[in-house]
Amino acid sequence: MAEPNQLKDEGNAYFQSGEIDKAIESYTQAIKLCKDKKVLAIIYRNRSACYLKKENYTTAASDASRAIDVDAADIKALYRRCQALEKLGKLDMAFKDVQRCATIEPKNKTFLDTLRRLGAEIQAKLKTTFSTDSRVQNMFDILMAEEMEKDKIEKAANNLIVLAREDAGAERIFQNNGVPLLINMIDSGKPAMMLASIRTLSGMCTGHKARTMAIIQMISIEKLCSVMAIDNEELSLATCNLFQCINDSLTCGDKRIYGKEEAMVLDSNKDLMTILMSLLEMVASKKVSGLGRDQALNLLTKNVPRKNKKENDHTKTLFLIDHGLKKILKVCGQIPDLPDQLPMTDNSQLIASVLLTKMYDDLKCDPERDNFRDVCDEYIKSKFDPKDMDRNIHAINVISGLLQGPFEVGNALVGRQGVMEMMVALCASEREVDQLVAVEALIHAASKSSRASFIITNGVSLLKEMYKKTKNEKIKIRALVGLCKLGSAGGDDYSMRQFAEGSTEKLAKQCRKWLVNPQLDTRTRKWAIEGLAYLTNDADVKDDFVEDEPAMKAMFELAKSKDKTILYAVACTLVNCTNSYEKKDILPELVQLAKFSKQHVPEQHPKDKKDFIEKRIKRMLKAGITSALTVMVKADSSVLTDQTKELLSRVFLALSQDVKDRGTIVAHGGGKALIPLALEGTNPGRVKACHALAKIASVSNPEIAFPGERVYEVVRPLVSLLSTDRDGMENYEALKGLTNLAGFSEKLRVKIVKEKALPEIENYMFEDHEQIRRAATECMCNLVSCKEVQERYLQDGNDKLKLLVLLCGEDDDILQIAAAGALAMLTGAKKKFCTKMTVVSSQWLEILQRLCLHDNPQVQHRGLVIIFNMLNSDDSELAKKLMECEILEILSVIGKAEDNPKRQDSIDVARMCLVKGMDLGFIKPFSS
Repeated sequence: MAEPNQLKDEGNAYFQSGEIDKAIESYTQAIKLCKDKKVLAIIYRNRSACYLKKENYTTAASDASRAIDVDAADIKALYRRCQALEKLGKLDMAFKDVQRCATIEPKNKTFLDTLRRLGAEIQAKLKTTFSTDSRVQNMFDILMAEEMEKDKIEKAANNLIVLAREDAGAERIFQNNGVPLLINMIDSGKPAMMLASIRTLSGMCTGHKARTMAIIQMISIEKLCSVMAIDNEELSLATCNLFQCINDSLTCGDKRIYGKEEAMVLDSNKDLMTILMSLLEMVASKKVSGLGRDQALNLLTKNVPRKNKKENDHTKTLFLIDHGLKKILKVCGQIPDLPDQLPMTDNSQLIASVLLTKMYDDLKCDPERDNFRDVCDEYIKSKFDPKDMDRNIHAINVISGLLQGPFEVGNALVGRQGVMEMMVALCASEREVDQLVAVEALIHAASKSSRASFIITNGVSLLKEMYKKTKNEKIKIRALVGLCKLGSAGGDDYSMRQFAEGSTEKLAKQCRKWLVNPQLDTRTRKWAIEGLAYLTNDADVKDDFVEDEPAMKAMFELAKSKDKTILYAVACTLVNCTNSYEKKDILPELVQLAKFSKQHVPEQHPKDKKDFIEKRIKRMLKAGITSALTVMVKADSSVLTDQTKELLSRVFLALSQDVKDRGTIVAHGGGKALIPLALEGTNPGRVKACHALAKIASVSNPEIAFPGERVYEVVRPLVSLLSTDRDGMENYEALKGLTNLAGFSEKLRVKIVKEKALPEIENYMFEDHEQIRRAATECMCNLVSCKEVQERYLQDGNDKLKLLVLLCGEDDDILQIAAAGALAMLTGAKKKFCTKMTVVSSQWLEILQRLCLHDNPQVQHRGLVIIFNMLNSDDSELAKKLMECEILEILSVIGKAEDNPKRQDSIDVARMCLVKGMDLGFIKPFSS
């Protein structure tokens, strides 16, 4: 062993004299000869120091690690490895080594200084690594690298999307010349890269007008339209979303403030007009896919008609009628089975009909509506041609689209001479495509009872024959739906049946068969639901349908599918089955008068009575109706129309009538689903949804029914029901719901006050109706712990406190509990209330005595708490007055009573009052 030690000593000597290369050579030879592990560790540690001097940090770290492997507490080797790792940029590993050194020698100044320095460097590095600039640059480096793994490139592209959603990230991408890179990604033709680019651009265009205008100039509207025209659902939808972000930014739909750019005067009208014209070109272009056409129509629907009729400017709609109405009508008339048609989806005609409806509703005056009708009339006339059947069925299909859209226009066109006859003639055609178009047109035309009568007279036999003879399932089911619609022309009037007894049940049975057949396509099964939507006006059909659980579940599953155009038919069916449609109250006197004058009197079906409706609702809840409704509410806004929302609100209200069923509705997400319905849609729909919310909020734990921040969104809908325009039941259940919420948290109480509910609640405390007065007082009892409410009661010049005192004197136990509870909380919160209470009413003492002598333990307890608060009010005169009247005797009797679990709270408070009286010197202890 002498030789390795000698070589080690030589190496040490060379190191001391600064001859580093010779030292390394000596140490290396010693390592080859040394067998002793401990000596070998020292030699490696020493050679590590040499490599540090030579700035060969990788080998220095390696030698130090070999020494540490032998002795983990080798402090010199640890520190040398720390120094090497720091130079290699591995700060976190270096930090761990010096941390171990400081643990072994906690007072070593060198170690402590290094520890602090490395900690600061690591924090700075982390800040730099995760800074927006750094992240953006990293993503750019990966995307621009010529040779990079596909997964890494796609991941980087998706990371850009996340960065673009933050304003700082979007600005850095823009400033770092990112738009040309995004254009290259679009030009790559790779769907994943194109999608990431479009989504990144959406983030960059959100809420920033100046940046949006610059991006449009760099990319061009034409290029974006060409991307939306691709037959790729994700790409088409993402580009549609980008256009929406652009529109919102250019029209200042986003109200956020963005620094210096706000001072710039930017005229975006030219860009908006270019977008509008480009979308119109897409509507009638053969180069555009069906998906792209649908998105173009959706964008026009969202951004052209006024969102609020109070806005005066509707020039966009007038421009669209002049330059694009015929293009939209062309889409309505397309028949996929014919050659040379525009690419379409199953929903294209319906989306076009929705746009036509919005445009027509947006018009202000009769001349504008006349012009709309004239353009439609002229277009259809130009298509009728006795020699060309294809042009004729195109015209009839356009009328079908108008009958689904602005019905008034479609109905006027159907009334034109020869149109109905043409429909009936097409039903008798030998071509299946003619029959298909004609049947659909007849179905839509039969919405008016006068039209239905015409078709019953002229077309029923044709529809029956088509149903029996055709082998084409598409025609067969449409013929059946036509018969269903005609059969339901009398609505729910039992005396107005169009067909023979049992016929509607047979039609419904066939619809249910198609509905549960998974081999049929969604569109065909959708028509089966259309048929049921009409036939369920008949109570016999309703009962049969809800008893057929597989059929119900099949309908619910279809409602959850991607094809959301089915929602209205499903909603209609559910409204019929729950009998939640609007029903007029008919006075018995008017019925007698109608019979006397031989006028028609509607008759109710025996199975439309309350017991049958309740049974149907129970079956539907069991089949999972609530989860289907929650999915339907989340549908895209262009498909979920205000009318559909109203129908869904009606169904929810019908389902929540029974208190026992409300837990089931909450468990399946019904509480959350009702909030958007209560805030948007038609006025009757919003009211129904608010009422259903009130029913749920009055009996459910708010934390479970409306999790998270949603609970605060419930307050406004409930407060809206306190209006005097609403009926008593709506007022009552809104008050019960607010009572429950007010008892849940201080934040909710503040929210109720901010929504200006207090004046309404106070008004209902004066209400003659006993239950409403109770509910309002209970709600106020839960609100008085809120500081703003207490300040309101302290104000001079009102009778709010007096009302509470007088309500304590009523004979209604529940009302007394609420009023006395409110007084107990007020007098306990602020001592001023104790004195003010004696001023507002001369009957205060008598009422207090009645409370303390009450048979109900809850009323008695609250009365005694009020007295205890008065004794603690620092008003010696008030305390003296209480102790000199019958109150002292009442307190003595209650306080001396034996302990009783039922009245223990009252006994304990009475004893506390007596002790307080003794402390104040008004009661002297008995002495012998």
